[in-house]
Amino acid sequence: MAGHPPAHRSQPTGHIVKQFFTRRWFFIALAVALSLGITMGAQPDLARVTSVKALRYAIVCVVLFLMALPLEASTVWQAIRRPGAPLLASVVNFGVAPLLAVVMSYGLSPEFAHGFLVVSATPCTLASASVWTRRAGGNDAVSIVVTVFTNLTCFVVTPLWMFTLTGAEASVDLAGMIVKLGMVVVCPMALAQIARLSAGVATWATARKSALSVAAQSGILMMIFIGSCQLSVKLNAAEQPPAPSEVVTMVVFTGLLHVALFGLGMGSAALLGMSRPDRIAVGISGSQKTLMVGLQVCLDLNLSILPMVTYHVGQLIIDTLIADRLKRAGPD
Repeated sequence: MAGHPPAHRSQPTGHIVKQFFTRRWFFIALAVALSLGITMGAQPDLARVTSVKALRYAIVCVVLFLMALPLEASTVWQAIRRPGAPLLASVVNFGVAPLLAVVMSYGLSPEFAHGFLVVSATPCTLASASVWTRRAGGNDAVSIVVTVFTNLTCFVVTPLWMFTLTGAEASVDLAGMIVKLGMVVVCPMALAQIARLSAGVATWATARKSALSVAAQSGILMMIFIGSCQLSVKLNAAEQPPAPSEVVTMVVFTGLLHVALFGLGMGSAALLGMSRPDRIAVGISGSQKTLMVGLQVCLDLNLSILPMVTYHVGQLIIDTLIADRLKRAGPD
């Protein structure tokens, strides 16, 4: 007589809880950082700290350094030698996005329309684009090349787009922006690659790629907190806060813009016969925008920062879901 199958043993509750927090820790921490920033950000002491530009730049520099440290230079050069994917992602990020956003902006209130255009004319962010590209199984070298290219050219491209779309010249310090972007984008990655010249550092960083990614995500959470604190200050200073319906419409539109850019990137890369890792990289880096540059432009032009902060938070949530789904799907 065949024996009965062993009874199913349910996993201990502690193990289930630990597994849940391991998989969803970033979502939980994001919600906490956003909530604390919005509710406490207007307090004078906290507002003064989070308004310090040097602090924001320092966080971005550290995150970019951590992201570039595990990356082998040969991988980046390979992406440059095959420029199809980086160029396509850059066109989507810097060319298609503003054209799509200007059409969508007609459905937004004047309070948010121009800030929404700033979102579309902002370059890609390495701080999260590379994390989520790698998390989804994509070619993170492509996302780094896209980030470097769009950030190094944004001092010209972003003002030109804003002048074209808004009819007013953007009052941006071009020389200052060149220096800032060089310091916070190029220098950290260059320093990381110089550090990798040491065989010991290279081996250590390669073996700890996952841990360094978690550290980079922690830096992203700090940027979310700073951004939400600045948002709290802005909302508290407003004489008449925007209507809830206007806010909801803006939130929906920022999400739609991001998903549309991701879909256009993935779809166009597939039509051109690119590999799955390159398609993922084009989709993610073509649709992600950097909070730092976006906030800078919004503040320079005295525009609402809410669309930029909303887009940044939304892209982290949306791309986490997309990346996890792509990772589970596995290679073609």
